[in-house]
Amino acid sequence: MNYVYLIIAIAFEVVATSALKETQGFTKLVPSVIALAGYGFAFYYLSLVLRVVPVGIVYALWSGAGIVFITGIAWVWFRQSLDLPALLGIGLIMAGVVVINLFSKSVAH
Repeated sequence: MNYVYLIIAIAFEVVATSALKETQGFTKLVPSVIALAGYGFAFYYLSLVLRVVPVGIVYALWSGAGIVFITGIAWVWFRQSLDLPALLGIGLIMAGVVVINLFSKSVAH
């Protein structure tokens, strides 16, 4: 169940960060509410995961997956370009998440 909570936390964080770009400094109500609520739910579900899984592992997975998804959304939705170093960096982040999940004894499976 911990990984389900982590996936939910990541999803809320990705939605919140995507909305944050549209808040224009929290001057637009709807994106601001979405961003704040999304971060609230993300941290709630993240706290559930932290009851069992070590904080360093959780944060590595949460932030790594968030970076990858946000970058994809920025590329598709906001038309932000990605050059070769950016793609290489994203690939390394993804590789790190895979290594942690497959080989770390710190992760509670």
